[in-house]
Amino acid sequence: MRQVNSRVVKKDASLFLLVVIVLMFAAGIFAVVYTLRSDPVEDALSDDRVINVLYVIEKDSRPLCSYVLMYYPATKRAAIFDIPGEMGLLIRRINRVDRIDSVYQPRNISDFENEIERLLGIDVTFSIVITMENLNRAVDLIEGVELFIPSPVELRDGNVSVLFSSGITRLDGEKSAAYISYKNPNEDNEMAVFRRQRFFLGFLKRQGEMNTILKDPALSRLYEACLDTTMNRRMRIRLFDEFTGIDTDRINIQSVGGNLREVSGQMLLLPYYDGNLAKEIVRQTMGGLTRPNEGLLSDRVNTVEVLNGTAVNGLAGRTAELLRGFGYDVITIGNADHSSHDRTQIINRLGREDMVKTFADIIRCRNIFSEAPVQEVIEGDIGMQHFEFQADFTLIIGRDFNGRYVTGD
Repeated sequence: MRQVNSRVVKKDASLFLLVVIVLMFAAGIFAVVYTLRSDPVEDALSDDRVINVLYVIEKDSRPLCSYVLMYYPATKRAAIFDIPGEMGLLIRRINRVDRIDSVYQPRNISDFENEIERLLGIDVTFSIVITMENLNRAVDLIEGVELFIPSPVELRDGNVSVLFSSGITRLDGEKSAAYISYKNPNEDNEMAVFRRQRFFLGFLKRQGEMNTILKDPALSRLYEACLDTTMNRRMRIRLFDEFTGIDTDRINIQSVGGNLREVSGQMLLLPYYDGNLAKEIVRQTMGGLTRPNEGLLSDRVNTVEVLNGTAVNGLAGRTAELLRGFGYDVITIGNADHSSHDRTQIINRLGREDMVKTFADIIRCRNIFSEAPVQEVIEGDIGMQHFEFQADFTLIIGRDFNGRYVTGD
């Protein structure tokens, strides 16, 4: 009897094991089929959400520059945020304040991605890493990047001299790598950052122009080898197809700003307001990307004049930096007619109530006045008129402004 029961138990155990094996086999087949059929790029495009792509240009196993490209397919609008490597954060992995790029690991940038997601309050959808060596090859494959260089630059390294002539010029791969990585002792950090930003926009623009040619199988394989990304060729081509609709000439790269402070013997850029300002700027930017198109006016960068109506020195400059972080073009900084304005006010010359409200909401200002642009008649030309150029919005800072928000009524 015991022998019979033993056989039954063994038979049941064998049957159970067989069922488990069959289920595991079926699950494996399902996973393979699902992986082949699923396409994260198509899923992202069909989900009606902003796609966030992290671009890293890597030099000596560290990020030379890092950009988050935010793109909304429905409006084909895009925005770019520049993430400074010296941005100081409380790094969770090491539980101390350090540079954001201190967690960067070549070929495995997940920790770096996570810190950028925390900083901006977003999810990175895809990432693309390009080493300096691969950037050289990639630029040559797209037949150069066209840039405007305001003044000539001559670099000397021993007996080697590299010259960047002024004006509109097309840089090949070798010169592109040199252009974004050279160090000039007479150049401040802001100009170096601006130079790299202009190159990155030029690179994206040229990639879009060459997109059809880059689909050639042989060329596509060569170009793919220049990009370190989790996307396969089909996914990358689909995403780059979508990016051809981006008007890079309308994009103003926004740098994540902060206060420069010495922490543990190194200079770190600590984000304003404990990082809350960066997240607020990102939220407003994404709101602008998803807003339906309303003609050309909705796509242009609004111009701002900032006037200090208080006795606080430097307040207009600091406020201008704040507004530039939100993507506005501050064209004038100065003093108001007097330094005893009690209430902050905004003068709206654009005529768009929705746009001035968006602008006013940044600093929570409710004191808004409308004013038409100055119109003058040119003497001797009957019927000929011209409008004096003025900013879309003039912000006059009053005593009720605490450097971030308007307080009180």
